[in-house]
Order: sequence, then C-alpha cells, then structure tokens
Amino acid sequence: MKPTRREFLLSSVIAAAGLYAGVANADATPASEDARWKRKSLLFDDSDVPRILKTVQHPRFASHWNSMTEVDFIADLKFLKEELRLNNHTKDMLRARLILERSAFVYKLTKDRRHLDLARVAIDRILEYKRWDYFLEAGEHTIALQRASEATIAMSYAREWLNNELSVATKEEMEKQIGEKGAAACYQTLFGMMHPDRVRGWSFDPEDDYPHKVDVKRWPFILNSTNLKVIPIAGLAVGGCLLYDKHPQAKRWVNMALQSAKAFSSIFGADGSYEEGAGYWGYTAQHLTIFVEALRRTLGMNERNLINFPGTSRFALRMSMPAIGHLDDCVNFGDAWYMGDVSVALWTAREFKDPIAQYVGMSVGEIRSHYPLVWYDPSVKAKTPGPELYDARFDNDWVVVRSGWGVMDSVVAMRSGAPANHEHADRNSVIFKAYGDRLLHDPLHAAYPYTEPHWVLRLTESHTAVLINGKGHQYHDGHEGTNASWAEARIEGYVKQKNYVAVTSDASEAYRLVNADVDAVYRTLIFLKPDVLVFFDRVRMKESNADVQIRFQGYNEDHDCTLQSGKSDFVINRPHASLKAKVMGLKEIVIRTDTLKVPEANGVHPFVEVKSDGAQEHLVLTVCTAQQATKQHGDLSIQRNDNEWKITGTHNGLSVNIRLVSDKDIPTIAVG
Repeated sequence: MKPTRREFLLSSVIAAAGLYAGVANADATPASEDARWKRKSLLFDDSDVPRILKTVQHPRFASHWNSMTEVDFIADLKFLKEELRLNNHTKDMLRARLILERSAFVYKLTKDRRHLDLARVAIDRILEYKRWDYFLEAGEHTIALQRASEATIAMSYAREWLNNELSVATKEEMEKQIGEKGAAACYQTLFGMMHPDRVRGWSFDPEDDYPHKVDVKRWPFILNSTNLKVIPIAGLAVGGCLLYDKHPQAKRWVNMALQSAKAFSSIFGADGSYEEGAGYWGYTAQHLTIFVEALRRTLGMNERNLINFPGTSRFALRMSMPAIGHLDDCVNFGDAWYMGDVSVALWTAREFKDPIAQYVGMSVGEIRSHYPLVWYDPSVKAKTPGPELYDARFDNDWVVVRSGWGVMDSVVAMRSGAPANHEHADRNSVIFKAYGDRLLHDPLHAAYPYTEPHWVLRLTESHTAVLINGKGHQYHDGHEGTNASWAEARIEGYVKQKNYVAVTSDASEAYRLVNADVDAVYRTLIFLKPDVLVFFDRVRMKESNADVQIRFQGYNEDHDCTLQSGKSDFVINRPHASLKAKVMGLKEIVIRTDTLKVPEANGVHPFVEVKSDGAQEHLVLTVCTAQQATKQHGDLSIQRNDNEWKITGTHNGLSVNIRLVSDKDIPTIAVG
C-alpha cells in the first residue's frame, strides 16, 4: 500500500533532518582544491564553440537559434534605454535578463558586435536596479524567488562570456552585485526555507509595481517544495562557483546550494515523476542541471545522481501528448499549459549515454532555450521508445496510458494522487486525446491571482470530473497563491494488459472535506486501445440523498468545438476527431450542455453535464468512442442486470465485450 500524504511528509521531514545533520556544518571540499583538477567555465569552454556552432545548424535547433540571432536590435535597445522601469521586476527585469542571456551567448559564439552592444547595455541597466527581486524579509533583505536567481545566472554567464569585452570596472561591479544582490539574496531565501521558524516575515517590496499581492507570510513553508526553491539553488550555485576564490562567503553559498538541492530532490519521484506537472518539469529539472554542471565544471563535485535523470526524461516522454498543430501539447494537469523545455533530456542523453533521453530531446516538445545547444551530443543515437513505455502509473499516482507516440495516437490521463503546487481541484479528472485532437479537456490559462474571474478554471466544475450537489472537492481560496490544497486521491486498482488498462481512483476524502456526509467517490476507467474509453463513477452518501453531476469538458481554444446532447447520449465534435458517448445510470439521468461562467475574454469553455438526481448511491456508466472527423462511430450497447453491466458491439473493426461487476467499490472487470 502506498503511504498517505501525511506519512510521506513525515518521512520527508525525518530524511531531511538526517541529511542536514550530516552536512549542515561541513565545508565544501571540491576537487578544485586538488592540484590535478583543472577548473572549467560555468557552462562551456572556448574549445566547445566550434561544436556548438555545428549544433545550431541541426534542424532540431535551427529555429530557436534563428530566434536568438534574428532580433529587432532597435526595439531591444529602445526598451533597455528608454522603456525599462526600475521598479518593475516581473516584466521589465525579466526582459532585460533575457536580452542579456541571449545576446551574450550569441556574441560568444559569433562575435556579432550588435549583440555585444545590447549585452553591455543590458548589464548596465540590470546593475541599476536597487534590488534584483521584489520580495523582502523583515522589510529589508531581498528574497530571491525568481528574478534575482535568474539574474545571478545570467550575469555570471555574461561575466565569463564577455570577459575580454568588458572594462575592469564593469567586471568588478558585476561581481560585486552578483554577490550582494544575487547570491546573498539566494542564500537568504534558502536559509529561510531551511529554517522557517527563524524567518522574520516575507512580504512584497512596496517599491515594486506588481499589482497582484497575495499573503506570503507562510511562503517559507509553502515554497520549500516547489519549483521556486530550485531557482535560487541554481542561482546560488552559479554565483558561488563564479566567485569561489574571490568572495569570503562563496564556499558557504555553495554549501547551502548543495544542502538545499539534496533536500529538494525528494520532490521528484524515484521514477523521475514531478508533481507540479510537465510544464514546470522542464524549468525545474533544467535548473537542477545548471546546478549540477556548475559544481562539476568549476569545483569537480559530481552530483549527477541527484535525481533519476533518465527516469525524469521518460516522465516527460509519457506526459507528452502531441496533437495536430500542437506538437508541444502535454497532459496539462494543473497549470502546465504545454510541454515546456526538454533541454535536460539532451544533457541526460550525453551524461548517461541514454538513447531514450536523446529521443525525448530530439522529438518531444520544442527547444526553448540555449542550453541544449551546449549539451547536445550527436554521438548518442536516439532510440524510439517501444510499447513497454506506453502505460504509466507514476509514483505520484498519476496514470497516463496511450496507444503510441504519434500525433494520431490516443492518450488517456487520470489525475489521482496528492496535492501539489500549481495544482487545480482536479482529483479523478481525465484528459483524452485521439486522432490528433483533444476530446476531453483540462482547461488552460487559469488565473494565478484569485481576484481574477477566470480563477474558476482551477475548480472541479471546470474539469472532466464529478460534482456533488453542484460542488467539487476541497480547494483553497488562493489568498496565499497557487499552492497545494488538502485534497488527496489514491489509485486503488490498476490492471495493465496488452490491449487495455483499467484503473480505479478513490477521491472520497477530498470530497468529504467539503461535505462530511460523503461516504465514497470512486472513478474507474477502462481504456480499450486505441479508441474506446469507459467511465464508471460511483458516489455514495452516508445518510442523506444528493444530486451528482458528471462533467465532460470540451477543448475550445480555437472556438471550434460543438456539443450535442440526447436523452442518454452526447457527442463532442472537434475539427479532426469526435467523441460519442452512451450513458446509463443506476437511476434516471439527464444530459445537458452549457459553458463555464467566465468572461468571454477568458475564453468560451463548453461542457456536457450528466446529472443523476437525489439518491444516497449513484452509479453512472459512460461509454465513449473516439473517431476521426470524417468517419462514423461504431455501435456499442449497454445492458445492466443488477450489479452486472455489459458493454458489447464493434467500433473501427474492434470487437468490444466488457463485463463490469459493481458489487464492490473497486469493480471486477473482464474484457473479452
């Protein structure tokens, strides 16, 4: 049996305590103190430049490289000199940092002096910022949750890449501010996460113009297990390594980064899964890799087994969901809108000689940073993954199953498991893609600030999930940000066969936090490959009767989704595919179509709702077939005899014969 969330958190605390007891007072002992070790630069050496210039010509990388080299120099220079606001970190400092990182990198490779000019101006403007981030401790000390960490990395790289093109005074000032505004702020942040009882209150900088203020008092606790911890880890490591022999605190900084990285690594599952989702996976794993590379290249410290890097590349592979026109689509549980950067897979391929990771780096998602240009190793031959990786029940109790890796193949995903940062109220929700199109959807672009009207896109009612008396399961009100709720679900049954997968998830506790009379909320999925998907939803109350609504969300980002509902069936039409469903309940059901109540500026979000009226127990069977838009669906029928439900018929030449016995919460399933 998998441990509960509370048991997991307790064991994590104990493990972390043991880790700190072992290394908290230790000094960094890098190989650089051994005369045999030859220090390298933070990311790549001059000798690597010819190899990188060859890499940028590869079709996989050419598009991103072109976006880095073919820029509007006049617009960027105007922004830096005239438009940049020194009290705006979220947008203006971010843009200045991106310009610096891009142009310093391009100049290092090409000697294009237009990029050198931009990089120099970007350095000067970043140096003008009073602080490099917009969060404070005790109203005084900068907290480096994102901007200061990113600026530390960019300025450290630029200090190396532009070494011969900067004045002595500029280089000295860069190093001074990297230490004072960057590394010191990163250290303050990580110390606060390590010792939240000693924090004297985090808050927003009142001089910054960020409008969406939330309550950040508990963030030292909350952010300790989120991607916003790994960014200062990487920033502190890079800044500490750059200044290792120059600054009296540098060894201490490296030590803190190392301790924090080891503590943070447990957020990744042993199988490489990552609880914040695919979109945040790339950002997080990439910064861990930046950390690993800086320590190894400059100090000779080998931390490449910090997490299961080969496993985490496979996690990205299995979370990918390429669709027609959206090759970077993914299983977007929570706020993970798209696949994100897969750069770390190419580093993994190089370091572990991993052909599957090379496939991920070369074939999944898109290239969105300069790091893979440095890390790509053409000697590692990519290997197309086989059926052995089609079906996954991850350590975090997310289930993703598929019929193949192509655009036209099917992907089904169920969000069970524990709470996580950037989550939605989506326990037992389902995403389904087939024939190149999303057919059952998890909404994109939900609001981050709770004050925005499209915050509703985060709630259960906006997912392919169950409502009880019109309400979803427990979720927070957002006044502390997009942090984790208390809602938990657990996979209680999982059967994997060659032609089908059956999974049962129990979300009873999550709904009971809203309605104490809830006894059971179970969802069983049967995916008969490649295009038959069966839902069996069970809701049971302890004493009272309740209405149950089961929603199926359509994908309408392109305003090209239409819905049709009948007495016992419904259809979701998309340009490339359609989903047809037949429904049977324990009692009479009513089916309707509607749209979510959000302003049209935030999209039109259609859904189908299957309603089962007041009863103490509800059983609802929904049998779905997927089909290409130009073809007809097969004919499936449902029969029920007491606790036995039968689904029979044919679809796309596939003979369907499923028997489900519902006398227990985890039904007995036979597929003929």
